[in-house]
Amino acid sequence: MHLVLIPTPIGNLEDITLRALRVLKEVEVVACEDTRRTGILLKHFGISRPMVRLDQHTVSRAKDLLEGYEYVAYATDAGTPGISDPGAELVALAIRENWRVEVLPGPTALIPALVASGLPTARFAFEGFLPQKTSERRERLEQVSLGRTVVLYEAPHRLQETLKDLLKVYGPEHFVAVGRELSKLHEEIWRGTLEGALEYFAEPRGEFVLVLAPGVSKAESQKPKAEDLLEAFKAEGLSGKDLVKALTDAGVSRNEAYALAHKLDTNE
Repeated sequence: MHLVLIPTPIGNLEDITLRALRVLKEVEVVACEDTRRTGILLKHFGISRPMVRLDQHTVSRAKDLLEGYEYVAYATDAGTPGISDPGAELVALAIRENWRVEVLPGPTALIPALVASGLPTARFAFEGFLPQKTSERRERLEQVSLGRTVVLYEAPHRLQETLKDLLKVYGPEHFVAVGRELSKLHEEIWRGTLEGALEYFAEPRGEFVLVLAPGVSKAESQKPKAEDLLEAFKAEGLSGKDLVKALTDAGVSRNEAYALAHKLDTNE
C-alpha cells in the first residue's frame, strides 16, 4: 500500500498546497480523523472521494479498515498528521506492515508561531499538549525550558490553568509569545510576560500556541552550583569517593562529580 499523509489548513483554506490537492484527487480513498471536517475541505475544492474515519479510537484497526485499497491519503483535523494526533500511530503501523509512507510538507501551527514569536529558533523543544494532571504537568514544565525555546499547544478551556502553572515554575516576568487562531480571520500574536498573558487572556477563545523564552525553572535556578557544593564539602574534609557521593546526592551528575573530585585531588 502507498500511504500519503496530507497536511491540511489550520484555518485559511488557501494554505493547502497544489501537490496535496493533486494527491487527494488521485487516491482511491481518503482516510481522516473526522469525515465531516475533511468532507468540507474536499467539497470546497470540488474533490469527490470515498472517506474512511481513522481517529484515536479506530486507528489501531487501520489495516482492516483500509483493506483492498492500494493508494490512500490520510488527513487529520488540521495541520500535519502525526503532530499531536493519531497520525503518529498510523505511521508506526504502516512501517510495521511495510507500507510505503510519504509525508507531504504543508501547514502546521508550530513553525509560524515559533518564528513570529521573535524568540531564538536555532534550538527549540516542541512539547505539544501538556499532561492534564497538575502534578504531571508541573513535572514536565520543570524540565522543558533549559536553554532553549519551548513551544506548547493548548486548548482555550485549559489556557488559564497552564499559564498559572508556567508562572509558578518560571516566574511572572518570564517572556512568552501566544499565538491565537493562527492563519484564521482573527489571528493574533501576543508578546509579553507570563503575568501579562494571564491577565490579557482572562476569557480565552480559539486555539492557542505558546512559545516560551529559553531559561530555567525557578527550582533549577535556586539549586546550588556544583562549584559551591564542592567548596562546602571540601570544608567538611570530604575527598575521593566520599566527595563524589556527597556531590551526586546533592544533584550533581556522576560525571561532573568525578571531574570535580579529580580536579580537587590534582590541585592538592
